[in-house]
Amino acid sequence: MPRPYHKLLQYTFKRFSVMTALKTGMPTATYYLRRPALPPSDKPAICTMNILPPMMTVWHHCVRKYLGDQVDVCIFDCSGELDPVDFPGARVQKFLNFYAATKCDEFLYSMARNRRVSIICDDDVFLLSGKIIPILKREFVVPKTASVSFRPRPWWHFDINGKSYEASSSYCTAIDRNIFCKKEHLSLRPAEGNTHPNKIGKGVRRYDTFDKANEILLTKGYRCAVLPEDERKHLITGFSGMSGGVMLLRYFRTQQQTLDYFLSPPDRAWAGNMLHGLLAAMLGISCIQELAQKISGKTFHLPSLPPRSTLEKMRKDHAHLMPKSETLVWMDETCERLRKAI
Repeated sequence: MPRPYHKLLQYTFKRFSVMTALKTGMPTATYYLRRPALPPSDKPAICTMNILPPMMTVWHHCVRKYLGDQVDVCIFDCSGELDPVDFPGARVQKFLNFYAATKCDEFLYSMARNRRVSIICDDDVFLLSGKIIPILKREFVVPKTASVSFRPRPWWHFDINGKSYEASSSYCTAIDRNIFCKKEHLSLRPAEGNTHPNKIGKGVRRYDTFDKANEILLTKGYRCAVLPEDERKHLITGFSGMSGGVMLLRYFRTQQQTLDYFLSPPDRAWAGNMLHGLLAAMLGISCIQELAQKISGKTFHLPSLPPRSTLEKMRKDHAHLMPKSETLVWMDETCERLRKAI
């Protein structure tokens, strides 16, 4: 029996992890036997993880263009499809598609163990300024600074001893390993029991990646800096929720199957967050494919991705049903900034 549209996504994530294990399982085991680290250096190390090769092409291009040799790059290849030759200067490690926190902890405690400052960055968050490293130096000079966030979580905040703090998130955050790893021995693992105030009308309940450690650091009197919005908006751009779109495109074999997924639910389904968020992801992936081909001259085929014109028509036809049209506007703005930055 076919899975309902709202239950299919969870299945696709599990399926992807199992199927890619054929390519990433042995390299992961070999890695754990040696756990090689980056050599000692004053340069920050930056880590990302990838399930869609063209996304990595664009992300790596931006890092090389704007940060150059100011950082050393580590990439967890969870699709098993990246060719290290295409990412000069980066350490590419094929790795099982474990939870993000597991990979982040592995980076902080093993790969980057010879560095003080290490940056965790999603592959759909793009660094677009040469000022990023000087800003990190400026921020980490401030005593007791444990982390610096370029993209916090906007829908809830910490309330600690009557003071409000933004949640740093793990989207794009630099961490002082001397504090996080060596002194406090923390983990980026998620946790239950989040009761802090939120803006979405219901309890968040869960600490996502880095949130619990973020709370512990703040409670112990450390500074978890979040750059002001008017500063950080000039430094980075990014998408949101792209992994769901990637999973669907990995699962479906044809464009029609993808279209049927969106068109088969009743209109009332578009009043929720899932369908319009996934449509935004499809449009973002279309942009990424375009830019990756421009950068590399290569085409990464996604047979199940409908033409952009078809996606735009679907967007227009369902606009009146969507509760958060700003999600798609945000995607448009990100695509435009990336086109200009490339």
